[in-house]
Amino acid sequence: MSFPPRLVVFCGLPGSGKTTAARALAPTMSAVRFCPDEWFAALNLDIWDEALRARIEATQWGLAQDLLRLGVNVIVEFGSWAREERDVLREGARAIGAQVELRYLDAPLDELYRRVTERGGMDPPMTRANFDEWAAIIQVPTPAELALFDTPLA
Repeated sequence: MSFPPRLVVFCGLPGSGKTTAARALAPTMSAVRFCPDEWFAALNLDIWDEALRARIEATQWGLAQDLLRLGVNVIVEFGSWAREERDVLREGARAIGAQVELRYLDAPLDELYRRVTERGGMDPPMTRANFDEWAAIIQVPTPAELALFDTPLA
């Protein structure tokens, strides 16, 4: 018996642990993982370029949909701060016949900033003011929204 493919959407601010969790989860569910930040780093691109980020995420989402159609599990680490972004991912994957789960990761802003500062590697680096701004922008998933997704398997 075969199971439908599954899309796992990781949601959270920088430093929340999306990549760490996704890296640990991917082998347990034989999933292909898409992380825009890794493409930025591998190609030595400006991680602050929002237009380029949108194009990379669109490219990754297109590839993710192709894989889901082939029956492959996929993990996306786009951050998915807006409910609208999460709706597009959920509805697109469901249209393919995939199950979809949302994993929201959070930590206090001081901890997120500490993790990102410790990790380093950004030019210019993220500031504490960035985190304050992003915390005001992110649309944290509500219980009603979470109910639209499948229950996480692991």
